Amino acid sequence: MDALSWGQIFLRMGIQFTPVWIALAILFAVSIRFKRHAGLYGRLHDSPVGMVGWYLVMFWIFTAIFADLIITHDPLGQVSGMKNVGPGTPLSDGAAGYSYYLLGGDALARDVFSRMAMGARRVLAIAPAATIFAFMMGITLGLPAGYFGGRLDTFLSFLANLVLAFPVILLFYLLVTPEIRVTGIPTYLAAVLFLFPVIFLTVLFNSRYFTDPRRRNLYVGVTLAIGLWAYSGLAFNADPLGVFAMDPNLLNVFVSVVFVNAPTVFRIVRGLVMDLKSRDYVAAGQTRGESPWYIMLWEILPNARGPLIVDFCLRIGYTTILLGTLGFFGLGVSPESPDWGSTINAGRKLLSIYAHPALVPALALMSLVLGLNLLADGLREESLRD
Repeated sequence: MDALSWGQIFLRMGIQFTPVWIALAILFAVSIRFKRHAGLYGRLHDSPVGMVGWYLVMFWIFTAIFADLIITHDPLGQVSGMKNVGPGTPLSDGAAGYSYYLLGGDALARDVFSRMAMGARRVLAIAPAATIFAFMMGITLGLPAGYFGGRLDTFLSFLANLVLAFPVILLFYLLVTPEIRVTGIPTYLAAVLFLFPVIFLTVLFNSRYFTDPRRRNLYVGVTLAIGLWAYSGLAFNADPLGVFAMDPNLLNVFVSVVFVNAPTVFRIVRGLVMDLKSRDYVAAGQTRGESPWYIMLWEILPNARGPLIVDFCLRIGYTTILLGTLGFFGLGVSPESPDWGSTINAGRKLLSIYAHPALVPALALMSLVLGLNLLADGLREESLRD
C-alpha cells in the first residue's frame, strides 16, 4: 500500500472523529433550542469568540469521552517496522488492526494519533477535577475570611501568602518528585485538602435547608455518606469496594494542583466578598435574621459567579499547561502515559529529524488552552452585562 496524502489523512481522521461530530451537533441543536432559558450559557451564544472557545473545549471533552472509539491502535502498542514513520504510513505486511498510522509513529513505534486522542482523556481527567477541588477549598476559606475579617482573615491570608511566595513551578517540582512520596507528605495533604468538598457541600445544604430539617437531613446525610466514602478511597486508598482509588503518581499530581491553586482562588473570593458584603441585599439578609453562612453561600456567592466562572476556565488552562510541563520533565502520572506532556518530552529528543511525535500533542495542548482562554473571554464579556 502507498502512503496517504495529507488530504486522505485529514479525511480519515475526520471519519475517526465521527462520534465527536455527532455529539457536537446534538449539543449545538440543544443549545440553540434552549438558549433563552440557559442564563449565562445562553447569552454566551451572542459572543462569537466565546462560542469558538466553547466548541474547541467541547471537542476535546468529547474526544476524551469517546477516545476508545476514536483511536485506531492501542496507545501503548508497538508495531514492528513503524518506528518514527511519517504521517499516513501503511502498516507492514501481516500487521493486524487499522491499516495506517494516520499521524505517524513515535520512537517506540506507537501510533501518534491514538496517543493524542487518548492523551486528552488523561489531561481532562485531572485538570478540571483538581480545579474544582481547589475552588471548593478556596471558596470555603475565602468566604468567611472576607465576610468576618479580623484575626481569621489575617491568619488565612498569611497562610495563602506563604504558599504563594514559592515559585509555582518549583513548588510543583518539589511536590511531585517520587522521593516526596516516601515522606508521606502527599497523603497528609490529601487528608486535609480532600475534606473541603465534603465540608463545602455539607455547609451549603445545611445553611439552605436549616428550616426544613427533613430535607436538610436527607441532603446532608447523602453528602456525608458519599463524600466520606470517596474521601477514604481518594486520600487513603481505603475504599473497600474499589470505586474510588488513585495511584500514587496521580495522587501526587492531583494534590499538587489543588495545593498550588487554592490560595489564589482564596484571595479572589476574599476580595469579592469584601466588596459585596456592603451591598443592600446582604443588609436585607442580616435584617431577616439569616445565618452568616446562608448569606455567604446563597446571597454573596451567586453574585460573585461571573469572575469566578471566568477564573475557573482560565485556571483549567493554566493547570493543563502545568500538567504538560510536569509530563515534559518526566514528573507526570506515569512514564508510559499518553498524556500530552510526556509525549512531547519523548518526541523532543528527535525533533530536528522527526517533528510529528512532539508536534501533534503540542498542537492538541495549544488548541485546548486556546479554547479555554477564548471561552473565558466570552464569559467575561457576558458576565459584565449582568
